[in-house]
Amino acid sequence: MIILGIETSCDETAAAVVQDGTRMLSNVVSSSLDLHRAYGGVVPEIAARSHIEHILPVIDQALTDADCTWDDIDAIAVTCGPGLIGSLLIGVLTARTLAIAKNKPLLAINHVQAHVYANFITDTNLPNYSLNKTVPEFPLLALIVSGGHSQLVLFESHASYKLLGQTRDDAVGEAFDKVAKITGLPYPGGPSIAAAAALGNPASIKLPVAKLDNPYDFSFSGLKTAVLRVAQTLVGQDYTFASSQLPDVLSGQQKYDLAASFQHTAVKTLVNATVHAAKEFSPKSVVVAGGVAANSELRRQLDGALPAKPIYTDIKLCTDNAAMIASAAYFIGDKCLADPYSLSPDANLKM
Repeated sequence: MIILGIETSCDETAAAVVQDGTRMLSNVVSSSLDLHRAYGGVVPEIAARSHIEHILPVIDQALTDADCTWDDIDAIAVTCGPGLIGSLLIGVLTARTLAIAKNKPLLAINHVQAHVYANFITDTNLPNYSLNKTVPEFPLLALIVSGGHSQLVLFESHASYKLLGQTRDDAVGEAFDKVAKITGLPYPGGPSIAAAAALGNPASIKLPVAKLDNPYDFSFSGLKTAVLRVAQTLVGQDYTFASSQLPDVLSGQQKYDLAASFQHTAVKTLVNATVHAAKEFSPKSVVVAGGVAANSELRRQLDGALPAKPIYTDIKLCTDNAAMIASAAYFIGDKCLADPYSLSPDANLKM
């Protein structure tokens, strides 16, 4: 079965063709990141306009790269949420129109759940991809971490899963972005914090790990505030000193140490919950998914804390892409079948 996937939940316009859920025939991503960088975050209106401009060329390129015609496509899968409503609308309306015009089944996919399915892609002829050789086994414990989501989910099968815990405030990726802003590091925060942390001492500053009644929940708001207070203290100021002025007065080494200490503590928060769940539920596979799964410190800590090496996909498939959408559609099947005449995006869609 060959599925065309479409993903437009945030600032990436993406399309991909995947065969039988595991073989990636094409994967095309057009990002508007550079347009948002000057604003320190994604501007929804800019993202939506970029999707309108790029969606059809990206789909055409995905078909060309896969050496497919519309006759080869068995179904169209699209992200229906969660995400930015303007961005989601472009993808959903495009997928609906194509499903009607090409007489193809339409499959509506949860973006967060789909991140897990990037790890089910095991084969491709596309260059420069390093993929797992086998698909994960059930029961499967998934740590899903990105700029908008931090969740710990136990999958009994493709059709059955239980949400064990999630963030109660900021997602971990969002916390990386906010700490980057405090320390004057460029957007997006994940890569810039990681680069600065490599030059800092993670033990130089002791930061708090939130302790919650549910051991599988996360909280990063207090950690972010702790970084702010430490930064103010390092420059000889109190809590009234504006965070916007900190980048100009923090030294380079202070920024590196703050980045290293924050990253170490944020990752430790994720690892503690994941290890706790792995001990309680004894899954056959532990999967790490989402943009933050590309973080080398997260991979290092998890590799050292879990008895069996967790599963990570290629870094290029950790961030938003349409191959994961097509793969999820294949494995979830009829549960995600949608009406092309009425499907609406849901910006707050839950798992």
